[in-house]
Amino acid sequence: MKKFTPILLSTLLFIGCGSSEPNDGSNTIVDDGTKYSLTYKGLRFYAHDLPASSYKLTQVDDKAFNALSQENKLLVANKLLSTLFFGYPLPELKERIDSGTFISTLQAQLKEQINDKEEIENYIRNNDFFFHANYTNDEVDNILARFYAMDDLDAYYLDNWISYILTQTIMFSPAYELESSHEPNTERVYNAMVRNLQEDATMAYSTYLHMISSDNWRRFRSPEDNGREMMEIYALIFDDTKVPIAGKALQNWKLDRDNDTLVIGLNENTTPLSLFNTSITNGDDFYRELAKSKEFQKGVTTRLVDFFLTTSSKNVKERAIRDIVASNPQNWQDVLLQLIFSKTYLYDSNRAKSAEETFYSLSKKMDYKHYHRTFSNFSNALEEMHQASMKYKLGKLKRVPLDTLSFINYHKYIRENLMLRYVNPKKLNNYKDYDSHGWKPSFISESRFNLSQDDIKSTLDSLIHYLFQSTISRKATSQELALFEKHMLVMEEGNLDYVSGFNLLKTSERTNASVLILDYISRLNALYQYKKVQS
Repeated sequence: MKKFTPILLSTLLFIGCGSSEPNDGSNTIVDDGTKYSLTYKGLRFYAHDLPASSYKLTQVDDKAFNALSQENKLLVANKLLSTLFFGYPLPELKERIDSGTFISTLQAQLKEQINDKEEIENYIRNNDFFFHANYTNDEVDNILARFYAMDDLDAYYLDNWISYILTQTIMFSPAYELESSHEPNTERVYNAMVRNLQEDATMAYSTYLHMISSDNWRRFRSPEDNGREMMEIYALIFDDTKVPIAGKALQNWKLDRDNDTLVIGLNENTTPLSLFNTSITNGDDFYRELAKSKEFQKGVTTRLVDFFLTTSSKNVKERAIRDIVASNPQNWQDVLLQLIFSKTYLYDSNRAKSAEETFYSLSKKMDYKHYHRTFSNFSNALEEMHQASMKYKLGKLKRVPLDTLSFINYHKYIRENLMLRYVNPKKLNNYKDYDSHGWKPSFISESRFNLSQDDIKSTLDSLIHYLFQSTISRKATSQELALFEKHMLVMEEGNLDYVSGFNLLKTSERTNASVLILDYISRLNALYQYKKVQS
């Protein structure tokens, strides 16, 4: 049953003040668990998520997924999971794939509440496990750590993922790079979106609340600038003749430059203005009617399609936008889940993975253990990759910057901090020392691949295939197998044996072999690139 928070109720009271419209029943709260009819001058507040059966963009369902080859199943499964910043160790992933219900099970998980929110928040704020200091960007660090700390894909995980995606875009970036914005704005904008998603707030309503906030005005700071940007960002309206109209409606809105605080004066416009095919007078009218407009739904869908289908053709993007809009999405889930579960995305798209997609999926698949500075370091590394989280005024205009310097830093971070970094077994309970992070011994335990004392070549090949499939969703080629066999095996007195230092029967030497294999994989574009499904 829907719970209305004090913050929400106070918001409703605020925006209802001064309304000259009679109460015709449209502003009534219906809390029966099946229908939300709360509106404000036609702005719908809540909506249940669309069922997948209502999506117009063709989806990958269990039947379509099960018809794929084994290699393509692994490719698609990892593409979907890593898009969600998630992954499963290879044995568990194969078990899920072989169940025959991989897609429907995942969709069901995303509607459940599994993660313990209180436990997660206590954990990421514990100084014994995570580094916190006044001079660091704790707000971003906590958000980054939360994805690592959430063990299960569930509704709460999805709410956080959607909030993270939206705050990377031009639509909701907190833009803490600006002098008028501040690092705490990252949590204000991000947390507000998480709460809105938990309450089933519509795209229009959550955007309306953001547009009337100080956080938004800290980014676009004058009536004309704010009005122009809101129309361009959310409705793709690039008509300069409409900017003076927006500025007039917003004439009493300003950002106090000394305190970076939104102030709404009493010098409100009272002259009717024509915009969005209706009549408006003041700032509240402007933001509300913008969020209600037909251009809004297409505009935000276009932004998200561009964000995920970065390398797809114009025609492919336009078809995806048309199909998603035709399903009449009300919530952010209706757009994002429809998009990432689609054949257009999972089968046909190819683009570079973001650093978050690579880092989190690998960390889950490789039994990665953090140390207390992992996420402050990751935040700094994102900056060096020019992928800083929530920093830029216009969001990440390039989803993944691939200029030489940016990609060098991307590759360097993934290679040195995940692929080659393994935990000192004596420091599994230590979170302060630098050598206390990396993949755990369990990642290459005997249960993960076929280890035989009698068949050395088969054992090495099994380990190689396991590491390749775990990280880049394919087995090693015959040439790659031969490369490692030549380096790690030797024929002595007619018998095949391990080269000194690579005896897979010994844990420490198996670690040496794994590091060498993972170093090779770290140089393959498949680690950083989503591929199309090849028939």
